[in-house]
Amino acid sequence: MTIVYQGEVDHGDSTGAHGRIGPGDVQWMTAAAGVVHEEFHSERFSREGGMFEMVQLWVNLPARDKQAAPGYQAITAADIPTVSLPDDAGSLRVIAGEFGGVPGPARTFTPINMWDVRLKEGRTLRTAVPAGHTAVLVVQSGQVELNGTQVRAVELAELDRSGTELLLKADQDARLLLLTGEPIGEPVVGQGPFVMNTREEIAQAVRDYQSGKMGRLPAKS
Repeated sequence: MTIVYQGEVDHGDSTGAHGRIGPGDVQWMTAAAGVVHEEFHSERFSREGGMFEMVQLWVNLPARDKQAAPGYQAITAADIPTVSLPDDAGSLRVIAGEFGGVPGPARTFTPINMWDVRLKEGRTLRTAVPAGHTAVLVVQSGQVELNGTQVRAVELAELDRSGTELLLKADQDARLLLLTGEPIGEPVVGQGPFVMNTREEIAQAVRDYQSGKMGRLPAKS
């Protein structure tokens, strides 16, 4: 999952999916049973230059879905709803899941909330978190207090699963990613680009890739 803040990213993969995402856009590729892909800054960005800023996250799939067909979602900024926070505290973009009854456009295999937040200096955000979810806050810029604990720019904070509410207070104007997800509770084994549940499954994934089962990218002149 890639969110672009500045610059442009081009994507192409062995299923034939391709797309270009720019500021505010999101790309969500599901590798599942296997896909060969490439992503890089666009030709125009390479030519013109400028600031390049993005966030890229990996989302695990439960074992039952690891052999699903690969998929690709290109989500433009216009597709992502923005919610104004109470008391003019800022704004929140709902990429996945829902916030205040407003659903996000991303399709996920397990319950996930992904909120792109702007919080103004001196303002607060109090919000519920689904019971039992893993919840993570990424502070991209600025500084906030999270349930009384200070979290600065480029720091990540993980919350205890036993809670159902969080309180954010911005010490400075802040840009945040707030993520929650239902725990899968299965073993995770990773090697290179492959993530499975067992070493045996990793070995099979490598064989599938080497044999071309995951497809190939077309040659470029």
